[in-house]
Amino acid sequence: MPIAIERTDGPGLQSCAARESALLAPYAMHSCDSAGRRYEEPLHSYRGPYQRDRDRVVHSSAFRRLSGKMQVFTGEMGDYHRTRLTHTHEVASIARTIGRALRLNEDLIESLALLHDIGHPPYGHAGEAALRECLRDQGGFSHNQFGLTIAEELETCYPDFPGLNLTAEVLEGQTTRVDKDQGGRLLEVQVVDAADSITYDAHDTDDAVKLGLVSLADLEETTLVRESLARVHRRYAALDETLLRRALVHELIERQVSDLLMRAGPDLMDSGLQSAEEARRSDVRLGAGGELAEQKLELERFLFQRVYRHPQVTSVCRQAQQRVREMYENYLLRPDLLPDRYQRRAERIGIRRMAGEYIGGMTDHFFNALHRQYLQSGNDTTPGRDTPFPD
Repeated sequence: MPIAIERTDGPGLQSCAARESALLAPYAMHSCDSAGRRYEEPLHSYRGPYQRDRDRVVHSSAFRRLSGKMQVFTGEMGDYHRTRLTHTHEVASIARTIGRALRLNEDLIESLALLHDIGHPPYGHAGEAALRECLRDQGGFSHNQFGLTIAEELETCYPDFPGLNLTAEVLEGQTTRVDKDQGGRLLEVQVVDAADSITYDAHDTDDAVKLGLVSLADLEETTLVRESLARVHRRYAALDETLLRRALVHELIERQVSDLLMRAGPDLMDSGLQSAEEARRSDVRLGAGGELAEQKLELERFLFQRVYRHPQVTSVCRQAQQRVREMYENYLLRPDLLPDRYQRRAERIGIRRMAGEYIGGMTDHFFNALHRQYLQSGNDTTPGRDTPFPD
């Protein structure tokens, strides 16, 4: 049943429905059309449903732990580069900008963006690959699917229901990341996916140069960087290396966002779409197209070959994957090392799946601390009350 947005009579407050009616386009996802939540809750007096979703994600334990999870580069390589948390905030910022320009639902977009990477395990994609291998006979491991498990089952923030009890639209957005072939997606979901792509193209370029893995001259082999640097040089006569790198990042983001808006804006205005459901069923697709799509693909291939496969990066990743495999096997042999709550869950879903989930929730630092405690200290340890397990 759709959520009915109640009016609020407090001073200076306007109902969510009235505000959205005035600001959002007909093709945006309006809160009053939401499919609601799995567990019924009373409406909030001044926050709309997607605002509440955003706050629930931000206040979750899993979201806080993103600050301790690597994006591409580990803490051993410095402290300038992005973590999974800073990446998430950058995606949210860019997605909100696009959403506002297209008159989409910013509250929904922000909730989707803040949730989108919440299921990443320690050591990013390297850790995910190791867990997928460990769980190959259990259906594998996907950070997108694990994000749903966190949101629907593992978080324990509220006494009235398990998980975060997010709206159907936010959960749907995460579900489409699990199943790429699922039917039409809301425009707000498409915006977050586009912002994710824009963000990692720009910030992985920035981090790679800052860490000395590649140079700006190396990156000029790609058309997108070469043309972006040319525009920076036309705008500024002389910049030192640091300012030039930062100006390049700004230009990469600006060009990609502007291209999306210049193509999508007129298409949406002329589409005649009168609801989010019509937009979902339409052939409107928000993302890079034409020449820019080809240039992005060229840059991403460069980053894959020259950065993600750089010897410094792959060495750390191989070591991390070996430690993940060792920890996984250790929990199979010693399920008593799991906290009581997770031992009880293991009785329902099996120790193999539970070991993968428990490792998946750890930060890099916490994982390393437990690996040293259990597998490097030579001690036959058992968990104590003060062991800092993720809550």
